[in-house]
Amino acid sequence: MGLATDAINRLGLSPDESKKLLDAMPVAYAVTYIFGTVGSAIVLALFGPALLGIDLEAACKRYEEEYGGKKQTGGPGTAWHQFELRSFRVRERGPAVGKTVQEAEALIPDQRVFIQRLRQNGVITEATADTVIHAGDTVAVAGRRDVLVRLIGEQAQEVDDRELLAVPIEGVDVYVTSKDVDGRTLEELAKGPSARGVFLRKITRGAIATDIPILPNTKLNRGDIVTLVGRSPDVAAATKMLGRPDRVTDVADVAFIGGAIAIGALVGAMVYKVGSVPLTLSTSGGALISGLFFGWLRSVRPTFGRIPSSTVWFMNSVGLNMFIAVVGLASGPGFIAGLQQLGFSLFLWGVAVTTVPLILAMYVGKYVFRFHDAIVLGCCSGARTTTASLGMINDRAKSQIPGLGYTVTYAVGNTLLTIWGMVLVMLMT
Repeated sequence: MGLATDAINRLGLSPDESKKLLDAMPVAYAVTYIFGTVGSAIVLALFGPALLGIDLEAACKRYEEEYGGKKQTGGPGTAWHQFELRSFRVRERGPAVGKTVQEAEALIPDQRVFIQRLRQNGVITEATADTVIHAGDTVAVAGRRDVLVRLIGEQAQEVDDRELLAVPIEGVDVYVTSKDVDGRTLEELAKGPSARGVFLRKITRGAIATDIPILPNTKLNRGDIVTLVGRSPDVAAATKMLGRPDRVTDVADVAFIGGAIAIGALVGAMVYKVGSVPLTLSTSGGALISGLFFGWLRSVRPTFGRIPSSTVWFMNSVGLNMFIAVVGLASGPGFIAGLQQLGFSLFLWGVAVTTVPLILAMYVGKYVFRFHDAIVLGCCSGARTTTASLGMINDRAKSQIPGLGYTVTYAVGNTLLTIWGMVLVMLMT
């Protein structure tokens, strides 16, 4: 709306013609907004699976199985935890006797199990890859709960050694910036020496902080935020490999925000004429392009430009609503007259403009681009730039898998949504 408003003001129309077009914009927005948001969620989440002939919940489970995923229950806020540290006494003639720590960990090749500490002859030492394990040693082993109980617990005696288990651990959010990591799968990264002893708890992607499922074939991208947990030295090594720690703060980098907006406004102020048609990004489009550039810059150099999630929410929600309110107040005199003139047909056109592209997008995604059934609706939701629809799709799927298709299409859709405001004004005039 901001870009279209500037484009209309630059067309050189008479004041009455410009006012007529500007007054119609908030009317059209207000009438079509409700179905544009709620209707998108209904079409994609409720009608989408039926139209495409897919069982969304089963498709997500199949996707997880194909890529090695497994849905876990419990976690933070419950008494059950996926990863644990337990201590075991090595039995005589046990499979780990005489082997180094690295060799002992390799006895379970399909699981990530790490020996963190050992008590040998009453002395506690930190485990290294070449430390040799002897019968009677007590070892502190970190890994998935079911692996520790089912596999190791059957071969070794579990003991309660509080001093041995007092391992300093931490959980850290890490901003992924490394070019070497960008585009690599979790399975590939897990094989590296820097990933030893570290467990991945969460992946967050995009400006709207979409949670990405943790699967072996899930690829990390620069700009992702990953939550790591493990011993402090191991977490530090993994953080150095991935990027930089993303420390929580309530302070926004106002200089970064203000500078990006100012540069965007200067870029948007430039006007180029093709014949008699003025081409300009306007302040809105300039701010958008500037935001994309500086957002990318922070993703590769996250030493500046920190914006707390609460600030982002405020700018997204309150800022947009204030803009719409100002436009509405300025155009108030023409609102009722415009609504009476356009009538209920405007709402029906909004229904058509929302529904038809979404239905076409679902079929194009499934049969032309051949997206997986589990993510095709998430792709459509991102292209429509409605987070509410993604939430409803995830609820219907009982999974976060559809979010894999959301982030890229959301970024592209949001950019085109803004730029095409200017293009539509040019086409109509």
